[in-house]
Formats: sequence, C-alpha cells, structure tokens
Amino acid sequence: MSTHETILVARDGAVATITLNRPDKLNALNETLLGELSAAFGELEDDASIQAVILTGAGDKAFAAGADIGAMTEMSPTQAHAFAAKGHAVGARVEGARFPVLGAVNGFALGGGCELALACDFLYASDKARFGQPEVNLGVIPGFGGTQRLARRVGIGRARELCYTGDMIGADEALRIGLVNAVVPHAELLDRVRATAKKIASKGPLAIAQAKRVLLRGEGLPLTAACELEAQAFAALFTSHDQREGMKAFLEKRPAKFEGK
Repeated sequence: MSTHETILVARDGAVATITLNRPDKLNALNETLLGELSAAFGELEDDASIQAVILTGAGDKAFAAGADIGAMTEMSPTQAHAFAAKGHAVGARVEGARFPVLGAVNGFALGGGCELALACDFLYASDKARFGQPEVNLGVIPGFGGTQRLARRVGIGRARELCYTGDMIGADEALRIGLVNAVVPHAELLDRVRATAKKIASKGPLAIAQAKRVLLRGEGLPLTAACELEAQAFAALFTSHDQREGMKAFLEKRPAKFEGK
C-alpha cells in the first residue's frame, strides 16, 4: 500500500480502514487529501481480499469539518469548478466501490465532510457527532454532491431545510431523520463499525457487490426497470461458485466458504 500524507490505511483481514489524517485542521478536505483518498480506494478496489472498508477521521473532534476554506478563498470560478469536480469524483468513487463503505462519524461532519459521509453506504455516528451543510454561511452552496445525496438520504424537505439554514444537527437528530443508521457511545464507535464490517465481509462477496450495484443503480430508475435489474443480477449469481457453495452449506448446516468466484 502506498504511503500517504493526509490519510492512513490499515488492514484487518478482509476489512480496511481509511482514516482522514489532518487532525490539526479537523481533517478538512484539501486537494491533496482528495487525491490520496481516490488513490487509496483505487488500490483497495484492485485487492480482491478486501470486502469492506471503514471510513473515519483522526482525533476525537472531527470526521471532516469541511473543505479547506483557506485553500478556497482565492479560487477563481474555473478553479472552484475543478475543485468541485474533484470532490464529486471522490464521492462517486466511494459510492461506486465494489465493496460496502461504512462511515464511522466520530465528530464534526460539516460541508464537504458531510458530503463525503453521504457517499458511504451507511453511517454509524458517535454520540458526539455533528452534521451540517453550512455553505450558505460562506455565500456558496454544497459543491461535492451534498444537495443531491442529502435529499436522497433524508428527503427533499429536510435537505432544503439543512441547505437553506446552514444549521448543524446532533447525532440523535441525524438518526431521527434517517441520515445515520445508529448512534453509538463515542468510545465504542469503531468497535461497533468493525463488527458490522466483519459481518458483511463474511458473506458472499459477489452477492454483496451485486446488492450494492442494484441498490445504487435502481434508485434512479422506475420501479419496473429497477426490479428487472434486480432479477438479472439475481440470475447472474447462479453462474457462480459462491451460489453453489452457499446453498450447499445451508443444506449441510455448516458455514459457507466463499471464494468470490
């Protein structure tokens, strides 16, 4: 695995953990971090042994407190568009990864940090976590996919409220509106997320990858087309060793030994 300046990558069997590592800047997202994050996901995509990834932030204060405002202050419109494009590309890479990406939100997830979290498959939050899209306070709007992924996650009305007011919400409110899946005591967050990641990694990897693909692509399709997409993916898995092994193991009342093929 490559050495990075702004992130840490660790492996534990089939689970990798990527930690945003600029704690002195509350893990703010600059161009270096975005580039390293994209590269790390590319390397993990190429490693067939990795079946789930955890994304979190260094320190006790922040997952990522936003994009680096200091770096944005003097941007021209052309530069701002290029920066937004890089943020969108990273979000797409996280969202479209073949493996599930579990967000462990350990503190502030604001602006670009909230947008990065929204690209994860689902989120567990520390009871200290805080979420928001405060860009209107700076005279801009979310630029890394926030207006779109937030609306898809919590509904258009809640997304409008958060984007128009710039308000920050706590973990319990984030749970209530469906932004996160669970709120966990701060000290237990990573253990809880690791346990879930290891459970996912123990399942049939081809099935997990197809489930992720169908859920992601089907969201924007009419129901009939989405169900046909599901049926095609279901049928395709019957060509796999893992389908035969999984069903045989079930009938033999033993754990399945999946091979990802």
